[in-house]
Amino acid sequence: MLEQIENRGMVLLGCGKMGSAMLAGWLEGGLSPGAVWVLDPYPSDWVQATGVHVNEGLPESPAVALIAVKPQMMGEALPSLRALGRETLFVSIAAGTPIAAFEAALGEVPVVRAMPNTPAAIGRGISAIVGNAVAGAEALNMAEALLSAVGQVVRLPDESQMDAVTAVSGSGPAYVFHLIETLAAAGEAEGLSPALAMELAKATVTGAGALAVDAEEDPAQLRVNVTSPGGTTAAALEILMDEDNGFPALLQRAVKAAANRSRELANG
Repeated sequence: MLEQIENRGMVLLGCGKMGSAMLAGWLEGGLSPGAVWVLDPYPSDWVQATGVHVNEGLPESPAVALIAVKPQMMGEALPSLRALGRETLFVSIAAGTPIAAFEAALGEVPVVRAMPNTPAAIGRGISAIVGNAVAGAEALNMAEALLSAVGQVVRLPDESQMDAVTAVSGSGPAYVFHLIETLAAAGEAEGLSPALAMELAKATVTGAGALAVDAEEDPAQLRVNVTSPGGTTAAALEILMDEDNGFPALLQRAVKAAANRSRELANG
C-alpha cells in the first residue's frame, strides 16, 4: 500500500480534525510527506509544517483520493477531483453521502465509503467500510490499510448498514462523552467537588471500556460480575435498566434518531 502511494501519491481533500488525525497516522507509519497532496481552504499550521503539498497542483492519477470534507461542501469540492481518472481509488469519510453521489460526480471509478469516529485522533477509532461494484479486493485492502492507521476496521456486506453504523459508532463517542458529563454532574449532586466528580467519571468510563475490550466475558456478564444482589449497583441498575425509561429505551430512540438523520442527509 505504501509503495503504491509513494510512487503515485495520494490526495487528501479536506484536512480538519479527522483528516489531520489520519494524516498524522500515515506519516507516523512511514509515509513520505512528499507523497501527500492536501486540498483545504484553511489548512492548519500543523498541516503546513508537515512537509506535505498544500493546495498545489495535483499528481496525475494518484493511488488514492481521500475525501474528508463536510457533506454540505461535497457538491463544490468533488469537481476538483474528476480529472484524477479511473485508476484512482476514492475513499470517502463524509457522513450521509452515499456511494451513488460520488459515482454521479466522478463517473465509473472505484469508491469506498467509510465511517470512522473521533477516537481516531488517538489511534483508537473504528471505521466501517463498503465499496461499490468497481472497487475490487485490492481497493478494499488499500482502504482498510489506510484506515487501520487510526484504529480498527470492519467491512460491511452492503451500504444499507452504513446509517446504523453512523448512529452507533460514528455518533457514539458523543453519547459516551455525555455519559461522562452526566455521571460527573450526578456525583456533584451527591456532594463531590466538580473536579473530583469529573476525574472519577472519566476514569470509570475509560476503565470500564478497556475492561470490556480486554475481558473474555461479554459486557452483560461483566455487569453481573459487579452487581451484588440487593447492593448499591443493583439499586442503580433498577433505574437504568427500566424498559420504559432506562437505557434500553433511551438509547434505542437516540440511535434511531441518528440513523434517520443519516438517511435524510443521504436523500438530500
